[in-house]
Amino acid sequence: MIPTIQILVALLAVIAAVAIVAARLKVPPAILLVLAGVLLALIPGLPAVRLAPEVVLLLILPPIIYSSSVAMSWRDFQFNLRPIALLAVGCVVFTATAVAAAAHWLLGLSWELGFVLGAIVSPPDAVAPLSIVRRMQLPRRIGVILEGEGLANDATALILYRFAVAAVGGGVFSLAHAASTFAAILTGEIFWGIAVGWLMLRLRRWVGEPRIEILLSVLTPFLAYWPPDQLGGSGVLATVTTGLYMSWNGLRLISAPTRLQGIFFWDFLIYVIEGLVFLLTGLQARTLIAGIKSYSVTELVTSAAVVSLVVILTRFVWIFPATYLPRWLIPSVARRDPAPPWQWPFVLAFTGVRGIVSLAAALAIPLTTANGAPFPGRDLVLILTFVVVLVTLVGQGLTLPWIVQALGLANAGRRERVAERAEEFQTRRQAIEAAIERLDALRADSDIPKDVIERLRVRLRERLEQVRNRSEEDDERQREVTLGDDIELRLIDAERDVINERYRGGELKDEARRRIERELDLREAHLASVRNEDFVAG
Repeated sequence: MIPTIQILVALLAVIAAVAIVAARLKVPPAILLVLAGVLLALIPGLPAVRLAPEVVLLLILPPIIYSSSVAMSWRDFQFNLRPIALLAVGCVVFTATAVAAAAHWLLGLSWELGFVLGAIVSPPDAVAPLSIVRRMQLPRRIGVILEGEGLANDATALILYRFAVAAVGGGVFSLAHAASTFAAILTGEIFWGIAVGWLMLRLRRWVGEPRIEILLSVLTPFLAYWPPDQLGGSGVLATVTTGLYMSWNGLRLISAPTRLQGIFFWDFLIYVIEGLVFLLTGLQARTLIAGIKSYSVTELVTSAAVVSLVVILTRFVWIFPATYLPRWLIPSVARRDPAPPWQWPFVLAFTGVRGIVSLAAALAIPLTTANGAPFPGRDLVLILTFVVVLVTLVGQGLTLPWIVQALGLANAGRRERVAERAEEFQTRRQAIEAAIERLDALRADSDIPKDVIERLRVRLRERLEQVRNRSEEDDERQREVTLGDDIELRLIDAERDVINERYRGGELKDEARRRIERELDLREAHLASVRNEDFVAG
């Protein structure tokens, strides 16, 4: 137990160190974490860290999927359902088939083992590409499609994977049976996800205690994921459905204190989980080295090059027809959703980065087949999967910013951000004006003292004036607002000095100090969020 705890603390220290370096180099931490894991795995004398596949598929994957789906806009997801489905289902199946064909005809693997490999390397991971997309201010829709694909493609890949593994070693594969089973899983998981979301939202509203609500939110993805997984499904679709349901309905049923605390908690939890996932991915290099001895260097290099090339190219081959053919064939689609410039599908095609789900599926391959024989080619599939993850994550991930610059898409989404800010300010004004109208109604129909009404009216009018000034300000005014924020942060520091001095001198009780500090923390966090919004919009 003690060595395990020590290893975990050491991994967290590595994550923190890599995060500092990544921030300085402006490189996605996921890429550096994988490389750091590989380097650590190759250092002799260090303990081997083995990644149990059930830990990834049953403990790590559910909260990551759930958190992403809760943060996803249901309206954006619904509007982009066609491209998301074409990628999450169509492209995954197409890639798995292409890899299986290449593995069979070029590498001499059986069709069954080829489909196992194809299903494993077919789903892209969106974590590293999305960080680059957001930092370089690409059009919002590109990020939405990537995020939506990342939510749903694991379900398709894992279902294909189970059929392919069952077919190895004498199992029978029926396309009709697979299609009907996939449809049944899709329907069942959607209904289950809605049911879990409905139940947990009502339960959390009934509890009404932020700490218990956050605990229930942690249990929610596992409740959505585990039952379908144990019944032969993937659990991914159910978890995505639950998250989207919570995102759409949570505004009415989740209290403000719970949201405020839950956002910080989930941000930190997912940050740590993703860091551990990518670091552990690189650390698996030592586990895979043992399997290399069974194959020649030429065989491994050839196989890795073929599979990596097929994985990268098939995404390009699929995305361009999937983007333009529906618009050419169906005029209503073209009218409702005009074709984007070719640079958009090119960026989407280039972001086919593979990640932890692929590696976990490869590690989860059973040691023996259904008839008790050793699973054929298991070590080769593991090695090829690791190489594909490394090539796509490091190779494509590091070159993606250069590709975005070369295509002229850097900061292409800035105009969208400006339009979004205008909509935001308009909504803020309308909300405050509605509050003023409600206040006037209370004044006429209640016994609330007039001085209280007038004090609240003054506060609302001040907020309304601030919103109007911020929405109409020019560049010089924006610099003044930024300077004002800097001054206010200094004033908050001065308040903190007085509070700490009186607390240490025994003139202020601890509970009072905590209440004041919380108010200052909320104000400082608000100023930080405003500065970030101004940075993105500018």
